[in-house]
Parts: sequence; C-alpha cells; structure tokens
Amino acid sequence: MEQTDREADVEAVNTPGRMPLNAGDTGYGSVSGPGLAATVGNSETAPLLIPEPEPEPVRQWQPMSKQELELTAGGPGWRKVRCYLVVLFWLAWVAMLATSVAIIVMSPRPVVTPLKWWQKSVFYRLQPDLLMEEQSKRSGGIDALCEQLPYFRSLGIGALILQGLFAKDASPLNITVTGERSGSVPQIQHLLAESNKAGLKVVLDICELDLLGPQNVAGHTDKSSNFSATHALRFWLEQGAAGFMICDTDAAYSEKILLEWRGVLEQFSSQEEERIVVVKQTRDVLHPPNNVTLVDVVMRSILPSAHHLLSATEVANAIETHLQAREEDMWPSWTVGGKASQDLKKLLLVLIMTLPGSPTVQYDEAVNQTQNVSLKVGSSHVETKDSSGSHTDKEKTKRSAVALFTSLSHSRAREEALLYGSFTFLPFNSSTNSSSNSTLSSPPILAFLRSWGCVHFLILLNVGPEHHALDPAWAPSLPVAGVFVTSTGMDRLGTTTLDALELRPHEAIVIKLFEAGSYS
Repeated sequence: MEQTDREADVEAVNTPGRMPLNAGDTGYGSVSGPGLAATVGNSETAPLLIPEPEPEPVRQWQPMSKQELELTAGGPGWRKVRCYLVVLFWLAWVAMLATSVAIIVMSPRPVVTPLKWWQKSVFYRLQPDLLMEEQSKRSGGIDALCEQLPYFRSLGIGALILQGLFAKDASPLNITVTGERSGSVPQIQHLLAESNKAGLKVVLDICELDLLGPQNVAGHTDKSSNFSATHALRFWLEQGAAGFMICDTDAAYSEKILLEWRGVLEQFSSQEEERIVVVKQTRDVLHPPNNVTLVDVVMRSILPSAHHLLSATEVANAIETHLQAREEDMWPSWTVGGKASQDLKKLLLVLIMTLPGSPTVQYDEAVNQTQNVSLKVGSSHVETKDSSGSHTDKEKTKRSAVALFTSLSHSRAREEALLYGSFTFLPFNSSTNSSSNSTLSSPPILAFLRSWGCVHFLILLNVGPEHHALDPAWAPSLPVAGVFVTSTGMDRLGTTTLDALELRPHEAIVIKLFEAGSYS
C-alpha cells in the first residue's frame, strides 16, 4: 500500500501542471466534500499554472466614416456652431486690423515735403581766379579747378557759386566776356561741362553787374538792353548753368524783370534740372516781390557786415537774433557774411550747416588744400619743419577742418531732422565752472532743436571764452541722454547725458537725443 502511494506521488510529480490531491489522513492536498470519500481512488488533480489569455487581434487603423465623425463631433449641430465661431474670429481680426490702420492714419506724423535740388544741396562759393592764382604753378589755368571737382563732391558739396567770372563793367552786350584772370569763354564752358559730369550744379554770380544798362528819368530800362541781358542768360543756360545769383540792390531785382527771366528759366528747366534765381540779401530788411515764386533762394548772412572783427558778444547777439526770427517767405540759404575770429570759425560752420535751409560755405583754403598736403610736403624744399612741429600742427588742423565739414554735410544729407525737420529755439540759463568774475560778460550758451517725428537733434553753441555746464533743469521735456554726432574739436564720441555735459570755450556740439531704452 505504501509503495502504491509513493508511485502515485511520483506519477503526479512527473505529470506537468498537476499535483496529487490525496483524501487520506495525511491531509496534504486533500479535498473533502459531501459525498466524497477520502480514498485514493477519489483523489483529484488540478492545474498548478493558469494559462495566459490569448492576445486580442490587432485592429488595423481605418479612417472614420461621415456618420462616425458627426457622432464623435457631437452631431450636426456643432458644425453650425463651429462655422459661427470661425466667422466671428475673422470678423474680430478684420476689426482689429481696421482699428490699427485707423490709428496709424489718424495719428499725427510729419509730412514729407519733396525738396528741390537746391533745398538739399550745400553751396560752396569760390572765386576761380583766386584759386587759380594759388595753384597756377602746379596745374595752370582753369584746369586747377576742374581737377578739384570730384574732391568737392566727395566732401558733400552739391552746388558751386562761381564769383568774379565777369568784369564789373560788363554790359548786356558783353556779359559773355569773362574777366582777364578767369580765363576765356571756352574755358568756362569746359568748367561747366566738367561740373555736370562730377554731379555739381553751377550758379553764376552776376551780382552788382549793370546788366540792364542805364535807366531813364522815369526809372525804366531800355527794352533793347533787357533783351540783350535775356540773350546772355540764354547763352549760359545752354552751356549748363544751373542758375544765377543777383543782389537785392540790382535793377534786375524787380517783379517785371524777374517775371521775364522766369520765363527763360522755365524753358531750360525740367523736373530734375530746374534752373533757379538766388538773391543775395545785402540790406537789413529784404522786400520780396509780390510774387515770391519768382525767387527760389535768398542768401542771408548770420553776421552783420563790419570792418573790424566782431567780439564774442556781438557774434552771440547776431546769432540769437536770427534764431529767434521766423522768416518763412522764401527758402533761406545761410552764410557767415561778417568777420569773426578764427576761434569762432568752426562754430559758425556748425551753425549754418544745421539751420533750416541751404548752407552756403565760403571758400576755405584749409578744406581746399587738404588733398594736396602730401604733394606739397614731398615737393617743397622751402618750407621746413621747425622744432615746434608747426607744419605737423597745420596738417592736423587741415585734416580736422575736412573731417568736420564732411561730418556735417553727410549728417545733413542722411538725417531727415537736419534736412527738413522743425526748428525750436531753446533759451535757458547756464552755469559756469570758471571762478572768474568775467562770467557776467560772457555770452550764454545758445541752443536749438531740430526735430522730425521722434528724432531730435540738439545743437549747443558756446560762443564765449568760458567753460559752461548745462543747468539740469534747462529743458525738462527733452530726453536727458544722447549720442555725439560731431563737434568743433572732433573729439566727442559715444553717449552722453546733458546734466554731465560741459562745453569748452568757442565749442559747438551736435547731439542726437534718444529716450531711455530706445536706440532710434
């Protein structure tokens, strides 16, 4: 019996997945229940491991049908809701776009006024015979000026005003005859042609010439003389002259004569090549003709004419008078005019180049001869360099003059605020760092603002011989920070704050202001 049970256990062990369930007294693995006898014959076996469920078959992805989509989306009613939402979104977007456009259109902004060529140009007055006297040994004749034309253009000069081409006793019949030192008519024609090639306009100075001849008792000129003058104008316009400059004391400065000349100029004018009439103001008050369109440019002097050098106080008073005046009848062209010390030469240049209008710069030997410094140094044996280095100082002065002129002309050409921005005179109190008692007699700082939109250019002028610092409360509405554009010493660089700025004697500074956190 014992052997039989052991065999049964071995058989159960050898049978995979089964174990013996004995109903004996041993009680191991026995299962008893009603109607069951705990005998060997009634022993049952059960699986020891539960089989894993079979994996469900993978369902291949298929696109949903229209009915399934509608059912998933919530039914056909949601389709209308979505359409309404999309329409509402686009209506809101269009409304915001229209509101933005309306705000931009209705917001105040500067109006760009198309400028004529003479309103954008820097005029350069020179007398060819004086220039040729200085360089006749090197080039000779009027060719010396022709060689300098590309150099003038590189400086930012847009137009030349040629003086002294005609004899003072020129009559309407011989206006085409030039002065003895200026060269012949073919040479002037060659100069006009070369100027046009270099991109320079040429205005002929016929100021103080008796073009109309003597007047009769009634104050009228001879018709034949007026016809001859008109014929002479036609001759030079055909050669390429861009216009003529007369004085306000000439007989030609009358509405009748200017009206006849305007008809001649319009015959040779085009949209790009418009011919002009420039009037040089020599009187304190200019009486314009009734038809102000007959005159294009009025050349005004900053300083009054005097036989002596004007003091710093006289210069400051003259500048302040023009800064406070509002003369908007005709387009102005500012020139220095009077005599001032060499210390104020650069300051006056900064002034006329930043005022509204077209600057007219008088011939400057330093600017003109800078390109020939190296030639003169290498070829001249008369000029020697002394122990003090005076020659080197002169060369640095010339280079500084050219750098200042170029910086001002190029800044004026590319900056809208300097070209046609608004003008605001800024009177303010200044404090001095000098302990001298002469502060009371020292002229105050002069300042004005050129603005275009959000861009502001501040021009500061210290005419006096004292150091001046700005009062922190002088202009609370202006930005307090800015960046240097240029200065008379060409040594101001980088950013600055107005409360920490100190002006040196006879110094002019141009600063481009900007708001805090703005880089415009």
